[in-house]
Amino acid sequence: MNLKRRLGLLDVVSISSGAMLSGLFILPGLAYAISGPGVLVSYLLAGFLALTGMLSQAELTSAMPKAGGAYFFVSRSMGPSVGTIYGLITWLSLCLKSAMELFAVSVFAAVFVGSVMPGIAVVMCLLFLAINLFGVKEAGWIQTVLVFAVCAALAFYAFRGISQVNVNYFTPFAPDGLHGIVAGAGFMFVSFGGLLKVASIAEEVKDAGTVVPRGMMMSLAIIGVVYLCIIFITVGVVSPSWISGSVTPISLGAGEFLGSAGGFVFQIVAILSILTAANAGIMAASRYPLALSRDGLLPEIFSHINDRFNTPHISIVATGILIICSLFFKLEFIIKAASSVLILTYAFSCISIIIMRESRLQNYRPHFRSPLYPWVQIVGIFGFGVLLFQTGVTSVIITLVILFAGGFLQWYYGGIGVNKEFALLHLIERISERDYTDHVLETELKQIIHERDNISKDSFDHLIEECPLLDIDEPMGKEEFFDLVAESLTGRTGMKQTQIKRMLMEREQESSTVLSPFLAIPHVIIRGRGVFEVLIARSSSGIGFSEEFPCVHAVFVLVGTRDTRPLHLQSLAAIAQIFQDADFEKRWMRVKNEKSLRDIILLTERKRQT
Repeated sequence: MNLKRRLGLLDVVSISSGAMLSGLFILPGLAYAISGPGVLVSYLLAGFLALTGMLSQAELTSAMPKAGGAYFFVSRSMGPSVGTIYGLITWLSLCLKSAMELFAVSVFAAVFVGSVMPGIAVVMCLLFLAINLFGVKEAGWIQTVLVFAVCAALAFYAFRGISQVNVNYFTPFAPDGLHGIVAGAGFMFVSFGGLLKVASIAEEVKDAGTVVPRGMMMSLAIIGVVYLCIIFITVGVVSPSWISGSVTPISLGAGEFLGSAGGFVFQIVAILSILTAANAGIMAASRYPLALSRDGLLPEIFSHINDRFNTPHISIVATGILIICSLFFKLEFIIKAASSVLILTYAFSCISIIIMRESRLQNYRPHFRSPLYPWVQIVGIFGFGVLLFQTGVTSVIITLVILFAGGFLQWYYGGIGVNKEFALLHLIERISERDYTDHVLETELKQIIHERDNISKDSFDHLIEECPLLDIDEPMGKEEFFDLVAESLTGRTGMKQTQIKRMLMEREQESSTVLSPFLAIPHVIIRGRGVFEVLIARSSSGIGFSEEFPCVHAVFVLVGTRDTRPLHLQSLAAIAQIFQDADFEKRWMRVKNEKSLRDIILLTERKRQT
């Protein structure tokens, strides 16, 4: 059972932005202890690397908007073994991030209750579990309200605080040099995990192929500006001894220029921001067990969708249990573990897009394409590697332990034995010129495109699915070609082979049916009623229709009775739209089998007749 598409652009921006805002209230003070005032550059570096991963994720999501987000991309590009490990560790990472945020709520709430009470985090987790169980649209609406309230408060913070900045607080700017800046960027990289959360709920977004990439870019741009402005002001108004290691840096800043009442208000704002991220985290993390279960890599129970609320209730509950268990770890450990795995997540996205593109899968058709490919991805992979190792030995050990645990769980459950086709096999097939696939992945991608673009088949689609197709290797003239066409159509039209050939030759003598050096559409009217047939032909060496057109590669033959003229005209219009696609000729000549040739026609964007 598929999830319903109920989220729009505003929901996507709110979920992504809200998930990233929480880091602003928790991490700057902790990152300052590593980087000093250079924490500003740390955020810039982390944001730049997040951009490389985001562009990759945006393309992959626009091509495959499915629940599970990056897990789905990785498993379809590198195989179920890698995908399962990746899905499990990403699920754990998002749960750890949500645990960090809920734990921080209890820290900020200490102002009101007098001491840190972990039970508050548990109660809030249960509350958001309930919200997510009732429906993603309801959770998205609450997210939007909270994000707007937090952004309004931060705008006021920036307006009042900019004039109070003390430039002396920025010296020395980078006490530990480049190492400290890079280490700080790795430590607080978890702040950009919100982009990952959007990818995981893409299946529930309306017009996901366009809306998700646009929402991801908008949220990264908004949050990037907010981070730099607010952190600049905070570092400039709070004494270094106070901000270093603080888990409430924004509240400290507000207290400096708004007084104790201002600090108190921003404690509340911080709680609201963190709650938006926790809500988004539960929503996103719960889609990973769902996706793994759909692929047979976790028990089937995780894929159950609630009939009343259309939510993956078992997966949501399991996610809540894992988050509550994570609350018992130390905050610094949670942050490092979440950041380390998120760094891996973005690196895997960069690798996945390279494999998907270089495999030249016919049905990999993203609405959004990452610019400057592959340089953006290469820079991202290298940068993420440096970032991971610069965060320290602890982070590397945590990453290795999590990878081992994910691999063990995947092996124990038996996921390695699951037979799933993936793009890396197609890439190896292309390089080695051997057959390793049955093109099952192409079929799955085709189905995803139908779901993504809400494609409803028309009469022409049904004709293409059932019509004869000739894939010709050797060069030939039109007479020899029409012999093959007549032989294929004689049983379908009730006419003799010689009659069909004669009519096609006569039609060609009246006026050429070649529309371009690449395409010809021979068409004739036959006697009778209710007959209309299409034949498709590809010639890799070319068909010689005349001296002017000696090498035609694509031919659509239309044969029908007079009463089927509307279908005849509809087919001509459809072929014209298909041929206008900029990549049609390249795709037509590149694919290897008949099924892929049909998919080129069936999946090319055009206006369908109802």
